[in-house]
Amino acid sequence: MMDAPIIDPLQGVFPEIIEEYLESGIMKCIAFNRRGTLLAAGCVDGTCIIWDFGTRGIAREFKDDDSVASITSVCWSKYGHRILVSAADKSLSLWDVVRGEKITRITLQQTPLQARLYPRSTTPSICLVCPLSSAPMIVDLETGSVTVLPVLPTEGGNGVAPPSKNKFSDGSAPFTPTSACFNKYGDLVYVGNSKGEILIVDYRSVQVRGIVLVPGNAVIKNIVFSRNGQYLLINSTDRTIRIYENLLPVKNALAGLDEATKDLNDLEGVEKLKAVGALCLTLFREFQDSVTRVHWKAPCFSGDGEWVVGGSANKGEHKIYIWDRAGHLVKILEGPKEAIVDLAWHPVNPVVVSVSLSGLVYIWAKDFTENWSAFAPDFKELEENEEYVEREDEFDLNPEIEKVKGSDVNEDEDVDIDGLENDSAFSDSDLSGDEICFLPADPIPDAPEQQDKCVGSSSKLGESNQSGSPLSEEAGQNGPANHESSPFEGEDTGTTGLKRRRKPSEKVLEQQAEKVKKPPQKTKPSG
Repeated sequence: MMDAPIIDPLQGVFPEIIEEYLESGIMKCIAFNRRGTLLAAGCVDGTCIIWDFGTRGIAREFKDDDSVASITSVCWSKYGHRILVSAADKSLSLWDVVRGEKITRITLQQTPLQARLYPRSTTPSICLVCPLSSAPMIVDLETGSVTVLPVLPTEGGNGVAPPSKNKFSDGSAPFTPTSACFNKYGDLVYVGNSKGEILIVDYRSVQVRGIVLVPGNAVIKNIVFSRNGQYLLINSTDRTIRIYENLLPVKNALAGLDEATKDLNDLEGVEKLKAVGALCLTLFREFQDSVTRVHWKAPCFSGDGEWVVGGSANKGEHKIYIWDRAGHLVKILEGPKEAIVDLAWHPVNPVVVSVSLSGLVYIWAKDFTENWSAFAPDFKELEENEEYVEREDEFDLNPEIEKVKGSDVNEDEDVDIDGLENDSAFSDSDLSGDEICFLPADPIPDAPEQQDKCVGSSSKLGESNQSGSPLSEEAGQNGPANHESSPFEGEDTGTTGLKRRRKPSEKVLEQQAEKVKKPPQKTKPSG
């Protein structure tokens, strides 16, 4: 997949057609695990389904007896051991993926629209929640403690969260759904508010460290980081998707932020926060449809960050727009006449998964065409007949062949067969032996009805053979019966193991009928 542009530079590595669709209940939200081998989907009835993306089969199904409300979001832990589910009944549930057991469940004061686990822990207990009608919050799933994050900077510039009110200080509408996300290593939280601002928040000290003003001052609906942590995507109500480049170091971003703010001690208040924000993010690209001016739904990056995808928010259409990072629109995917609910790009392969309003999950993949030159390098595809001129020595017995140049490979060098190279498809190529990529399949037992039928039929056959039939009487007088005429072996000895279930042939049945008609002959005593 990664070498496709080298093989054929005219073919882009992005999906083109609907390859398949998944159907199980009414699904509303989806999320891939880190390797893209498992797909989690939340349903309207409160069920969380884990699909094996390779076989397209259901690997696990989580059902909380305490909740039947619709699931609003699903999130995997780093190595796939846990999955966090938020529901419309204001609940957060943490599940153990392998054992299929619920670890904990807490209820919030507001309905969570989105919940994300701490990205650096293998078994995280801290999550970031974006409620429907309040500010984003940090929730500790073990203790149940809630820390509300600031959505507006204070005039004093200390960045402490303002007191909770029904309305903002300028008299605008109450809280609108606010989006937020962790950075790659979970050092900072980036919050997009209704004023068209990106707040860089240190959630441990609950302080705003920087502010980035978004052009247009529109409400920010979505905010998400790329997989490698170098780019930040935001979706605003002005129908524009913007990409910001992250200027802070990917690792130890908080320490880099402290280092960058040393020279800004002469500034105070909001001006200092804006100056810090300019050192953290810079506008890289803008994406919009200048003709139709559509709103965007669930935009995200591809796994390698080279592509940006967004779904149309218009009702009755299933359109997916794909841009390259340079800002060019490369593809528009048109699906069925159903609105898009959620969207996700596969972490490794050029595959996009979309959820329709009816609850179906569509899998978009690339339409690969046959290319024989990829299998045989010497093969040349001809568009029309060409005249071939043979070489002078082509059909000689001993043609003159150029000497093969010697390779520069050192044959005495030791080859490393134990080491494992980092996978370039992953920006954080730290492999873990404990990572869950596949779930073991549970064997499905036979239906009990079929087993009862088999046992009942065998007992009836056994009773018929032991009910004093002429065949059994003759067998007792003339010795053991022929194996061909007895479907079961070992009944006279009291054994229950059935060794043969072969049905007698028509010829054997005729012979048995003749023996029944003829009376058994008495044998004369010998000597």
